[in-house]
Amino acid sequence: MSEWTKGFWAMIGVCVTWGLSPIFYRALSDVPVVEVLAHRTLWSLVLFLVVLGAQGRLAELRGALAGRHVGRIVLAALTISLNWGLFIWAVQAGHVVQSSLGYYIFPLIAVVAGVLVFGESLSRAQGMAVLLAALAVTLLTWGLGVAPWISLGLALTFVLYGALKKSLPLGPVLSVAAEVALLAPLALGWLLLQGLGLMPAPLAQPLGFGGNLPVSLLLAASGVITAVPLILFSYAARRVGMATLGLMFYLNPTLQFLCAVLLFGEAFTRWHMIAFAMIWAALAVYSASAFRQSRRGPPLANG
Repeated sequence: MSEWTKGFWAMIGVCVTWGLSPIFYRALSDVPVVEVLAHRTLWSLVLFLVVLGAQGRLAELRGALAGRHVGRIVLAALTISLNWGLFIWAVQAGHVVQSSLGYYIFPLIAVVAGVLVFGESLSRAQGMAVLLAALAVTLLTWGLGVAPWISLGLALTFVLYGALKKSLPLGPVLSVAAEVALLAPLALGWLLLQGLGLMPAPLAQPLGFGGNLPVSLLLAASGVITAVPLILFSYAARRVGMATLGLMFYLNPTLQFLCAVLLFGEAFTRWHMIAFAMIWAALAVYSASAFRQSRRGPPLANG
């Protein structure tokens, strides 16, 4: 099997895991979002420590946490934690259609951020794609009478996360390990306060972990659901071109969308249908333009 083929299947594994993750988090609907988020942070840290330890890279992690970029890592950690928390809440609250829309429009919002923040150029086709996506969101807002705030929140926090990490001189596995390491004290502190019954009344709830074995195992497995796709993504990024990775990424929100409509029975109105069709058309235009640019330009370096 060629290295490209290995990277291709690794990326398929990433997208399938992310795309089907609503099924996993729906099974934890009775567990408070913050507890799920705390366990996701702690158990993924355990797995990252095992992986980095096996690779002999724990000194690199210590260096990242004590280096001059730690402030940016803190901001990235808080941003991705907000993104994770919003996604888990959306799944538990029955808004997976909106979460899938958020990850569909993320690449298009990222293009706008690249122009406004980093001074990147925007081709005519990419401009048309962004305009079409903006019209789709506007139409959906008008048709439903409310803006898709969950979709916009997920897309914007993911864009901000990407912008914060753009100039970090750390690989994806090491940088995410540093992020969860910084979040771990907060996660552990919250679980301890909750377990000891020291939370104020609005937040006081029994812990899901330890209440029954299936829930406890699922919470522990949240670390695998978090860490393994990121490790696979790092593996794929070294072997597959970024344009191909970008196109394959759309498998993630597509699977989320199918979970929402086919498994969870969420409403998919004619306004959703029109808006999604416009988003899909915008992504087709954007992806075709990005693919042409990648074939004309020099090969992209993989991190």
